[in-house]
Amino acid sequence: MDTVFINGLRVTTTIGVFDWERQLPRPLLIDLELDTDFAAAIEGDDVNHAIDYAAVAKVITQIAETRQPKLLETLAEAIAEALFEQFPTHALRLTVHKPGAVPGTQSVGVKIQRQRKLR
Repeated sequence: MDTVFINGLRVTTTIGVFDWERQLPRPLLIDLELDTDFAAAIEGDDVNHAIDYAAVAKVITQIAETRQPKLLETLAEAIAEALFEQFPTHALRLTVHKPGAVPGTQSVGVKIQRQRKLR
């Protein structure tokens, strides 16, 4: 198993259950691991057979900026679904951090693990 990762991707979105949380956009931090196979990329030393980190970050950012759900869980699931649709990954682990949401903590958040559904 090979893994592509992104740590600490900062996105800004409106998220939260309470009205006061939704008054202003707030930063979230995203950590992601995508399981894939590097064999084709390594064999040809060809970036066209690799997962483009910038493209992954762009998808995550677009979803965070446009969906604006109430729950981190909902946002995480939307990101996972989009990544499976657009990239050759068979499993992923995604963490969404919400800094400053609870006094006395650095951040709170959710972690999900998903595998591509067989069709």
